[in-house]
Amino acid sequence: MIRDHNPEVIDISVYRDEFYAVSVNLYPYNPGHLLIFPLRHIEDIRDYSPRENRRLEELLRYFLDLSDQSYSPQGYNIGYNMGTPAGGSIAHLHLHLIPRYHRELGIADLIAGKRVLVEDPRETARKLKEKIAQTPFSSAIS
Repeated sequence: MIRDHNPEVIDISVYRDEFYAVSVNLYPYNPGHLLIFPLRHIEDIRDYSPRENRRLEELLRYFLDLSDQSYSPQGYNIGYNMGTPAGGSIAHLHLHLIPRYHRELGIADLIAGKRVLVEDPRETARKLKEKIAQTPFSSAIS
């Protein structure tokens, strides 16, 4: 999605509108780990326009509901990694939405590189696209 439609990069995107794209994380911490990123190049959260902020809030609520239906997590980590020292791996702002469960690795363990992958990201994308087709996101943004 970000790689100029390179056929060697697998497409695990699940949603796109005029402001944002949503994709499954290729290296997920948990099944359902999503990235919400603006189509406009932004590196700092303070650069969002008011319209982008409103749409992000709407998308976040929609994908939280979708994740609840699909994965039944007990909690979430939601956040940004702005800049390399903070763990940012690409210079384009993106929001992580990570379903969390009791008795699993902590976020510090996950950030340190430990993984317990129980679902292929392509399968996650397929499942979420089916859910989106059943419950489409709709919002009138001004």
